[in-house]
Amino acid sequence: MLVRGIRGATTAEANTREAILDATRELFAALIEANNIDHELVASVIFSTSPDLNAEFPAVAAREAGWTDVALMCGHEMGVPGSLQRCVRILIYVNTDLRLSELKHIYLRGAQVLRPDLVPGAASTPPSDAPPSTGAGSTSSTAT
Repeated sequence: MLVRGIRGATTAEANTREAILDATRELFAALIEANNIDHELVASVIFSTSPDLNAEFPAVAAREAGWTDVALMCGHEMGVPGSLQRCVRILIYVNTDLRLSELKHIYLRGAQVLRPDLVPGAASTPPSDAPPSTGAGSTSSTAT
């Protein structure tokens, strides 16, 4: 069994506690379901947000779901000009026998623009509900 990183991203509707937790709950549940993750095999989970989200720690969603014995950590992404706003990212480190090609990385809501290659049927242009980017530069990022 190897430790693998399973990642995903989504966007929150606003910088409010409920919006951050709703987005995080949706993404966290999707990652767990898509990859059949047993929390007993999880080494740790890192949650990050774009700098404009600070109303709540996204890891609270995992704690509320009963993940009280897994190491969880929150942080902010770099404030790169043009990067996706109101973005929540999750990186789950899990012990698994899955091959890298078998992992299912999940991108929801406005974050689908970050990795359209991983979103079935996704267009390369931002959906109408995608949060705006700030400053000059691209709305996509390969460092997800």
